[in-house]
Amino acid sequence: MHYYIDALRKYATFRGRATRAEYWMFWLIDTAIVVAFIATEQFLGLSLIPGYIYVIATVLPTWAVTVRRLHDTGRSGWVILVGLIPGIGGIALLLLCALESSTDESYGPYPGTTLPLSAI
Repeated sequence: MHYYIDALRKYATFRGRATRAEYWMFWLIDTAIVVAFIATEQFLGLSLIPGYIYVIATVLPTWAVTVRRLHDTGRSGWVILVGLIPGIGGIALLLLCALESSTDESYGPYPGTTLPLSAI
């Protein structure tokens, strides 16, 4: 849960890196919350407005953590625009975010360390 809270705290931080765990735990918890909103709204017959408000409120943190994850894989944050390609864009973006962390230090040190990564 701390990964989700940390991502929300850094809601507009597009610099730096995000580990795989940080990205996927944020994605998992965010998706679970959206599904809970949808299920609650469907079963109780409530308005969809609270779910829409949540999704709109978490758009910027989602983009920020995705850009930081792309930085961790050694790619520019602009690669997030791949997700705009109809059909396969979202899948391609998820696959890019699933790749291993890069030893490239151009986007900052590996999260949680102050020392550069060793070249393996």
